[in-house]
Amino acid sequence: MPKSSLLRSSTFRLALLYMALFGASVLVLLIFIYWSTAATMARQADATIEAEVKGLQERYRLTGLSGLRNSITERISRRPADSSIYLLVDRNFFPLVGNIDQWPGVEVDQEGWLDFRLEGVSKDESLSHRARARRFQLRGGFYLLVGRDIHELEETQRLIVRTLGWGLAITLVLALAGGSLMTRSMVRRIETINDTSGEIMSGDLARRIPTDGSGDDFDQLTERLNSMLDRIQASMDDVRRVSDNIAHDLRTPLARLRNKLEQMKNALAEGGPERTLAEEAVAEADALLATFKSLLRIARVESGERRAGFAQLDMSRLLQDVAELYEPVIEECGHKLSIDIEPSVQVNGDRDLLFQAIANLLDNAAKYTPPSGLIELKLHCKSGQAQIGVTDNGPGIPESLHDTVLQRFFRMEESRTTPGNGLGLSLVAAVAQIHDAELRLQDNGPGLRAILRLPAVSSE
Repeated sequence: MPKSSLLRSSTFRLALLYMALFGASVLVLLIFIYWSTAATMARQADATIEAEVKGLQERYRLTGLSGLRNSITERISRRPADSSIYLLVDRNFFPLVGNIDQWPGVEVDQEGWLDFRLEGVSKDESLSHRARARRFQLRGGFYLLVGRDIHELEETQRLIVRTLGWGLAITLVLALAGGSLMTRSMVRRIETINDTSGEIMSGDLARRIPTDGSGDDFDQLTERLNSMLDRIQASMDDVRRVSDNIAHDLRTPLARLRNKLEQMKNALAEGGPERTLAEEAVAEADALLATFKSLLRIARVESGERRAGFAQLDMSRLLQDVAELYEPVIEECGHKLSIDIEPSVQVNGDRDLLFQAIANLLDNAAKYTPPSGLIELKLHCKSGQAQIGVTDNGPGIPESLHDTVLQRFFRMEESRTTPGNGLGLSLVAAVAQIHDAELRLQDNGPGLRAILRLPAVSSE
């Protein structure tokens, strides 16, 4: 699946939303875990310091300064690598006994705690560890500092942060991967529905959306859509069958009527009023037969029956043939036909239908363009599309009616006095639809520009 299609998918955006909500929930949980763990460890460290302070205070109360010094010395010698910190100083902060060299140069907070850094040298490098201690003033102006090197606590906390960070990252990656997999599966099924719908819209009404047999919501939706399509196809078949039957049934008596009118016309003397009326009746019958023929032709085109006869053809040659056929007709109407056709443009389609569509566009242009008008027929290949243009400098069609004029039997009020049945552009629209082409009507200022774009075929 293309990346752009995946990002535009509403399913993928929904998966991202769920991933964001899930990630936020996990983040809140991890923050709570970190806060609980780190706070507990910090409280334990403070409690240890408080316990040592109470013990030393009790020793000082019982044995005095000498006993306190002995107790501190004993603790340092018994646990030389321990993280505990001891320092006893006089009123001038001169060290008397302890395992650090000097009193920290930091202020004491309101609860009597000091946070400072221990500077030292190991075998390989200089060390700077964070320490936390409690200060107490003893009788005689002495000060006692008891604390701990909390470097290991900080390292443990950083390890927890890294672990929780990696856990969050892995969670988000897995959520994104799961969302992508879920999205791809759902998008594939949606694309199947879209592709099948496109084929149905192109005229293949027998196509149905496939199911995967899972019986899930998509399968139920697909079955409902297929049932709806079955009923629509049945209704359209009934309408088409009735329309075809009416057209066939009426065309036969009309043809017989037309033949009898022709016989009656031939039996009348030329130049008489009866002969003129008979000729007009024959012309009306011919117009009715042409209308029924156009209706049947549009019905066959819209049914997609002609799609099986598609083949690669030279659109340039086809337009040259149309131009050769209609140029005398256009000149007879007092117009000029300008031709600009790019050579060797190949398309895939039905030659007769495309010929008829272009002929209808030229016929409309010749019919509605004032005398001495200019009609242009162009063909150019752009961006993999064959673009056919038929333009004139006649009265044109208002932009608000560009879609309406493609409907059957629609005629503008200005066109009511000209011969026609309002089916010419309808047939062009039907031919464009079966060829997956785009038909656009534009203002030519003045006049009308009809553009037909259909996929071109590479000549290689």
